[in-house]
Amino acid sequence: MKLSDAETPRLLLDPDRLQRNIDMMTARCGKLGVILRPHLKTPKSLKVAQMTTPDTSAPITVSTLREADYFAQGGYTGILCAAATTPAKLAHADKIQRETGARVLLVADDADLVNAADARAGEMGAKFEFLIEIDCGEHRSGVQPASQELLNVARALKNASNLQLTGVMTHAGHSYTTNKADEHTAIAENERAAAADSADALRAAGHDCAIVSIGSTPTVLNARHLDGVTEARAGVYLFGDLAQVSLNTRALEDIAVSVLASVIGHNTAGKSLVLDAGALALSKDISANTFMPDAKYGYVCDVETGRHFPGLSVHSAYQEHGVVPVPDECWFERLPIGSQVRVLPNHTCMTCAAYDTYDVVRGGEIVEQWPRVNGW
Repeated sequence: MKLSDAETPRLLLDPDRLQRNIDMMTARCGKLGVILRPHLKTPKSLKVAQMTTPDTSAPITVSTLREADYFAQGGYTGILCAAATTPAKLAHADKIQRETGARVLLVADDADLVNAADARAGEMGAKFEFLIEIDCGEHRSGVQPASQELLNVARALKNASNLQLTGVMTHAGHSYTTNKADEHTAIAENERAAAADSADALRAAGHDCAIVSIGSTPTVLNARHLDGVTEARAGVYLFGDLAQVSLNTRALEDIAVSVLASVIGHNTAGKSLVLDAGALALSKDISANTFMPDAKYGYVCDVETGRHFPGLSVHSAYQEHGVVPVPDECWFERLPIGSQVRVLPNHTCMTCAAYDTYDVVRGGEIVEQWPRVNGW
């Protein structure tokens, strides 16, 4: 299908840019001497996973058990679900393991949660492996590094009848608060040290700690070294977005996904174009605006080349309408009603979540459709 014949809005994927991004991060982790455990919460697509990690025995990361189920059914056998799992979710995790033979690693940061999970696992006759989450500075979740709290959770896992301690993990989400490379490097070192020191503390206390897992795209790209770490998790590097451009970790030319939209109106009084891509098609995430205020709800780009039209962004996002102020009326002629544009997303994870499929584009044509999974 030609793009010009496509009903909009729809989610476009450039496979060549995706492959370059995959190659870049694979080489980076190779240089750092760690295993890449890609975070597939961004694409949520088996086709993308097969490009990223062709070996289905290699490790991957997900955010939800629905994603874990989807990728396990697709043949992936080493899956880390990187958010704390409550006892009510264990039946789903057990079902995945029993049906597919996949190893589903779970996360905890609380001894009471571990005790409750052990009791529930015993009722089901199930066994689970856990990583302890470490707070390396974001203060979202996790125990303090190399702390008594860490040892308390580890002791609860050691005393559990149905659970096993397999390692530690942490995530430097606060790397998104700066666009300076030297500050990313400093945060990366704090992230590395938090995980490695915690692993050392566990081993000194007589616990096994095979996996030492860190990861965010900015820190992996800016770390000086990852001594003491076994694996790196990153995900948004696969597609890139304006937030990453604003952090100086990716370039506009690296962004592999965009939203195809149509001009459905010319507001001459308001001197703006109206698109059929609003909040539900783009999301209302404006994370890029902290360091790149002209991003608004997304850069408006040429449909054929994908190049940003200088000065054009979606300034207002209603449910189904996106409003693009224009500097002069020549844009009404350049982009007549019915013409198409591409919009680059602020936060690709949020934008992609609105769609069930990717339209894979080459040479101005949609050549394939790749399904993706949503929900929990």
